[in-house]
Amino acid sequence: MSAGCVRWMLSRTVKAVCVGSHGYWTPASRFTIRSERSNLIASSWRGSPFCSAVDDTEKPPTPKKKKPGPRAHGTIGSVGHDIPHREILLISETGENLGTMHRGSVIRLMDKNGLKLVLLSEHQDPPVYRLMSGKQIHEEQLKQQEKQKAKAPVQVKEISFFSSISSHDISTKMNRVESWLEKKKHVKITMKAGRRGPSDNLDITLQEMVERMEKTVGYVSKPALIQDGQAAMCILRPPSAKDLLNKKKKTAAEVVPPGDKSTTTSESEASAVSSTDTTEGSLQQ
Repeated sequence: MSAGCVRWMLSRTVKAVCVGSHGYWTPASRFTIRSERSNLIASSWRGSPFCSAVDDTEKPPTPKKKKPGPRAHGTIGSVGHDIPHREILLISETGENLGTMHRGSVIRLMDKNGLKLVLLSEHQDPPVYRLMSGKQIHEEQLKQQEKQKAKAPVQVKEISFFSSISSHDISTKMNRVESWLEKKKHVKITMKAGRRGPSDNLDITLQEMVERMEKTVGYVSKPALIQDGQAAMCILRPPSAKDLLNKKKKTAAEVVPPGDKSTTTSESEASAVSSTDTTEGSLQQ
């Protein structure tokens, strides 16, 4: 069936409905016929295979992501050749102040020496930039990572046992303490007085247990009595460079204790021999 026949049949159907309901033609009837015809034609056209479905709902525009600045995340990085400022205060890779320079001159200097440009302070006038090598940027990034780790809250692990604990169990618990310290965590150790174990000098006993550990540790708080002397507590931390140096000195002193008799005897014998040689030399003269 042709399109003209379809439109004619639709118009006749609408006309019959309107005249049948009112009995006569009115301007409102004409408007109704036109609107009905347009709705019927539109619905038939949408259902045809020649019409593609269109979603009338409007989607909100996708916001554009703002490009982060060179110091948006608090990390040091090169700005490349996209220098947003016309005039900048430039610092050389050795820390020398090169004065205010145009960004074109800075780019030529970067390309000539194979260096990168890093933003130091954007709030000054003019902004401060520095020329750095890739190695220098990497070192600065490592320093900032260490600072961020130092600011992070330290996790504290807790372990407790009675003074009557067996040697095997205490070895197992101390191994667990060492594994926590290797992971840069603090460890709170509490030793309670047991029924069959000693209840006196618990702080000294706990300190001796810590000193028998194979690895060097540092103290946040040294062993002390708590709960009216019925328990002892200490908090350990990973060793610092100073703790390792003190441990090394203590080990060296234990290997060769001061005032050793054998050392003193050998030194006295050496001095006696040297004095004898001096006397013989003077007699020969």
